[in-house]
Amino acid sequence: MAGGRKRKHHFGRIHTSSSGKDSSFGEHLLIGGPGFSRVVFCNDPDCIEAGNQKYAGNYVRSTKYTPATFLPKSFFEQFRRVANIYFLLCALLSFTPMSPYSAVSNVLPLVVVIGVTMAKEIIEDWQRKKQDIEVNNRKVKVHNGDGVFNDTKWRDLKVGSVVKVQKDEFFPADLILLSSSYDEAICYVETMNLDGETNLKLKQALDATSKLQEDSDFLNCKAVIRCEDPNANLYSFIGTLDLGQEHHPLSPQQLLLRDSKLRNTDYVYGVVIFTGHDTKVIQNSTAPPSKRSKIERRTDKIVYSLFAFLVLLSIIGSIFFGISTSHDLGGEFMTRWYLRPDDTTIYYDPKRAVIAALLHFLTALMLYSYFIPISLYVSIEIVKVLQSIFINRDLLMYYEEGDKPAQARTSNLNEELGQVDTILSDKTGTLTCNSMEFIKCSVAGTAYGTGITEVERAIAWGKGSSLDEEVAGEEVHTEDKTSVKGFNFTDERIMNGNWVNEPRADVLQKFLQLLAICHTAIPEVDEETGRISYEAESPDEAAFVIAARELGFEFFERTQTSISVRELDPTSGKKVERTYKLLSILEFSSSRKRMSVIVRNEEGKLLLLTKGADSVMFERLSETGSEYVKQTKEHVNEYADAGLRTMVLAYRELNEDEYSEFNEAFGAAKNIVSADREEEIEAVEERIEKDLILLGATAVEDKLQNGVPDCIDKLAQAGIKMWVLTGDKMETAINIGFSCSLLRQGMKQIIINSETPEYKSLEKAGDSSATAAAVKASVLRDISEGKALLDASRESPDVLALIIDGNSLTYALEDDAKDMFLDLAIGCASVICCRSSPKQKALVTRLVKLRTGGTTLAIGDGANDVGMLQEADIGVGISGFEGMQAVMSSDIAIAQFRFLERLLLVHGHWCYRRMSSMICYFFYKNIAFGFTLFYFEAYAAFSGETAYNDWYLSFYNVFFTSLPVIALGVFDQDVSARLCLRVVLSATCIFFFCVRAVETQAFRKGGEVVGFEILGTTMYTCVVWVVNCQMALSINYFTYIQHLFIWGGIIFWYIFLLAYGAMDPEISTTAYMVFFEECAPAFSFWLITLFVLVSSLLPYFIYSAVRMRFFPMYHQMIHWIRNDGQSDDPEYCRLVCQRSLKPTTVGFTARYEATSKRFEEIKAEEE
Repeated sequence: MAGGRKRKHHFGRIHTSSSGKDSSFGEHLLIGGPGFSRVVFCNDPDCIEAGNQKYAGNYVRSTKYTPATFLPKSFFEQFRRVANIYFLLCALLSFTPMSPYSAVSNVLPLVVVIGVTMAKEIIEDWQRKKQDIEVNNRKVKVHNGDGVFNDTKWRDLKVGSVVKVQKDEFFPADLILLSSSYDEAICYVETMNLDGETNLKLKQALDATSKLQEDSDFLNCKAVIRCEDPNANLYSFIGTLDLGQEHHPLSPQQLLLRDSKLRNTDYVYGVVIFTGHDTKVIQNSTAPPSKRSKIERRTDKIVYSLFAFLVLLSIIGSIFFGISTSHDLGGEFMTRWYLRPDDTTIYYDPKRAVIAALLHFLTALMLYSYFIPISLYVSIEIVKVLQSIFINRDLLMYYEEGDKPAQARTSNLNEELGQVDTILSDKTGTLTCNSMEFIKCSVAGTAYGTGITEVERAIAWGKGSSLDEEVAGEEVHTEDKTSVKGFNFTDERIMNGNWVNEPRADVLQKFLQLLAICHTAIPEVDEETGRISYEAESPDEAAFVIAARELGFEFFERTQTSISVRELDPTSGKKVERTYKLLSILEFSSSRKRMSVIVRNEEGKLLLLTKGADSVMFERLSETGSEYVKQTKEHVNEYADAGLRTMVLAYRELNEDEYSEFNEAFGAAKNIVSADREEEIEAVEERIEKDLILLGATAVEDKLQNGVPDCIDKLAQAGIKMWVLTGDKMETAINIGFSCSLLRQGMKQIIINSETPEYKSLEKAGDSSATAAAVKASVLRDISEGKALLDASRESPDVLALIIDGNSLTYALEDDAKDMFLDLAIGCASVICCRSSPKQKALVTRLVKLRTGGTTLAIGDGANDVGMLQEADIGVGISGFEGMQAVMSSDIAIAQFRFLERLLLVHGHWCYRRMSSMICYFFYKNIAFGFTLFYFEAYAAFSGETAYNDWYLSFYNVFFTSLPVIALGVFDQDVSARLCLRVVLSATCIFFFCVRAVETQAFRKGGEVVGFEILGTTMYTCVVWVVNCQMALSINYFTYIQHLFIWGGIIFWYIFLLAYGAMDPEISTTAYMVFFEECAPAFSFWLITLFVLVSSLLPYFIYSAVRMRFFPMYHQMIHWIRNDGQSDDPEYCRLVCQRSLKPTTVGFTARYEATSKRFEEIKAEEE
């Protein structure tokens, strides 16, 4: 059974208008036509007609691969890297006689590299798969056809199924509301995951289905819904419900969207109309993109260059080889008789020297393949995975309260974190905690409340003022105070009933009464504790009611026509219950920026109680009611500077005639059915909301997550720009902008807003083309004016902020306007986009990414942020307490916004510099190795003979030199990415010193000279020593692992020589006993190794020492501070810090500097 229904309150009568954009009658005529062809068979999803529709299932996938697409997509990912294509070509050619080495030694490294990378992709995609499984296996109650609802997995839902969703559950698909636990079939829905708004949306079912109150009522209930096809528009819906012979129009008022949550309602019944990828939230998302870092793309360009250089060397070698081959039979005598040119294969035939040269070109392509490091990409993958593990296990990014560590969901983008230019952030749940706290107020010109906001705390910390001690003292003072959600107010002057002793206690009483009465909240009594909690449409409204309760005015009961309050009577000093007759509610709207209630108190007086934004309230005060305006305005400005949301409170008494006239006009306006209904209602409300008497102002903190202002300030000092893209109202977004110091007092705001009466009247007239043209012209005009203001500001210290609403943004993103819009936005210190749809967030992100060329990072926590996260170079999901849609689509997940500071400025810095250094040294060691091959080729008349054993070649990048470079990429801290200009020097030293030292000298006791196998082993030994020691010289932060890999790699080379040389000659070939019998006993072998090592590294050592002492880079200065005692020199430390920080225009540092400058100017004027 459904259980008891709530009959206490008639929510529908509390509100004068419904939320959502209702469909017009004309729009319903479109049903059945193109785009409106969907037919849903309610409560009969398995009927034949429903089966013929072939609608999508409710399974949702966020993985990059499926079993069917893994191989083709993964191979595409691997072979879009040009190096892998080249090595694949070499592997195929290694099976021909042209190959200079065996096929196995060439194919095996490629297989290992591709296999390891694909295995990494499988592991990462499996993590996404597990999250998909968790979501798709959630349970919801579904009608099984016999009047009983059973638990069913989300993935098994079908279009037409009737579901029952309980309080605080997410909707599993897009539903049409049929009924709820309330008599009027209404419910409250939280859409924060969709549009970022914390305000609850009121939904109401049709009267025709509202009587379906119990599970058993659905036993024989059948209906047909005809509606629009799946689309991405979150705010519109057109459809009809056919119940028997009756046709009922459907509107967004009945639509419940997937990933929104049921609030303040015990349960609802709904029928599924869109499932899976047909749902509106998924329609607003895009397929998971395949992202590559800029370093990886630059690496590809280097590989292209090396490949071109390799081809050039092959051409040069082939030309010389062809010329030499053609001269072998050039006279009476054979020039190179030992090659038997008179009896040879096509590869060395002097009579076909051109063909031999072409075939030699292919051999050279394979031989010089070691210029391009085959293990580079797999080493990059390994390093990235290890870096991701460090990110995941960083305790400083672990959120203990929610038991949520940081999670690098993909390791492909670690180094991109160190190159971020622009952050595009959601607001609700990302910057804020989704909660409001009453913290200060101003009553009768007196400021109350000693609480400290996040912004004040950050400013105090930044300037090192005495407020730090005040904050500490406040924390100690309030440590024992019971925490009340929504109430962070401390001031003994008015707490605990002390307000009666204040000079203007009468004003305080009216102020607190207004807080307790002027709202639409619903009280709920906990049956066990008797404590009252409140269900409000917005968290700030709840904070006002809670504040009134904590200060002695407890709102405890609401009926359709009354509000009851327990309040402290200043005369008797006791709590009394008073009931106020509720006559009218004048609702809040974004255009009115205020709300009012008209009540009759127990003395029979008619009271108009109003609260609203200061921009609209001060102008409505009477002359006699403006006694405290000056002080109140000062307090409001102070609160705004502290990042608080302010509301001005005022009242007046009405006479009977005045109210009767208003009530008659108000009722007539509400009964109007034309497009002018809302304007008429607002006009009537406007006439009565005048001549008010000021009581004071409230200051509510839209609670930022801990550390947000400080984090934004640090990012701004690092030169990172921040945009806020939110679906919330403009006023709310601006308040948050002040809270987190993206905006400040004195900053010029360029506001582009289409929500004006002029455009609303055009829209209601029904001329959509005229409205669109007018809005676009206005947007273009505003952008042009903004650019002019921007140009003027470049010659002055003024700082600009751009604030634009969603409708205007639609036109600003069109092809003929988006370049102008972006130029304006880039020039502004802060950019806030309000009322943005998920698609618009993604489009703005794409515009910034493509047009600026910088690295973009998007951060959000809701399903409405998915498109933005996927479009940005890096998507960061906030793993909060709500839905996981953003996290599932992100590249990196963190629990709190403040962790972004460490993620970018520490891990991003390290990953970028480590990766840059690692790639640079990879190319260094391979180019040095490749040049020894080329020199030997030239020495051997470009014969195609390799200097080294096959397995020496194969293991060079795997065992002997790769591990130290990987250790550099994982463990080193702050190593610059130096250019590999010493490559040719190292290779030249190694080859020519080795050749000249052993070419004609006796190498062993018997007087024998060396063969090419000894020369190759000697050269290879020198390469291993030089490359690893070069790495050791470049490392600034040694760990035991780096020591193990560097010196262990060298030792392993000697162990390999012994073990491999001891194998059967058919296996070891040219390496058979070469070390044990020939190299090790020869003193010259060890002397040559030492001499080559010193000769190769000495120039670099001298260059580094001179540069460190006389031309240090920034990170080298840091090393001086840390290692050379410079930390005691404050002037030197200040110089280094100034070089690292960029001038800021946002953040609490910029706010403090601007405020200080403003005070100095005021002081100068006074003097």
